Amino acid sequence: MKPEEKINEEIEQNEVTDTQNENMEETAAAEEKEQKELTDAEKLAETEQKLAELQDKYLRQVAEFDNYRKRTIKEKADLILNGAEKTITAILPVLDDMERALKNMETAEDVTAVKEGVDLIMQKFIKILENQGVKKIETENADFNTDLHEAIAQIPAPADEMKGKVIDCVQTGYTLNDKVIRHSKVAVGL
Repeated sequence: MKPEEKINEEIEQNEVTDTQNENMEETAAAEEKEQKELTDAEKLAETEQKLAELQDKYLRQVAEFDNYRKRTIKEKADLILNGAEKTITAILPVLDDMERALKNMETAEDVTAVKEGVDLIMQKFIKILENQGVKKIETENADFNTDLHEAIAQIPAPADEMKGKVIDCVQTGYTLNDKVIRHSKVAVGL
């Protein structure tokens, strides 16, 4: 072989090797790209799965909160409708006593006995109200207090120590569990 042929042959071999190398590099790049695409596809699938789980959790939480809200509204409505049941049930015996007293008043000849009966009913009623948390606001010789009393008149005080004090109570006031539900209407000394 001539040196020229040898050189040409080497050039051809180099070209074949370069082509093979390029083909191998292309194949490796394609495989790497495929792996990367698979990895990206896997990541995408994983992300989509997480998204679906979070959406499911969110929908469950929304449904749970909606059920809680509906249940609370129903409980409040029941409380409003039936809240006085305990008080009314406690007062019913007083109503029964009043009915019996009215029947007995028609045939009773002893006014003192009727008065005692009505007084007993009144004491029973007061006791029931106290058990429910209702208390009478005391006004006798009390200092005038705008939180408890409503002044409807001012009259001259019979003595200097009665100035600014309650002289007379026109209408009794009441508290329910230490909250004023009706102010006492009073006359105050000047």
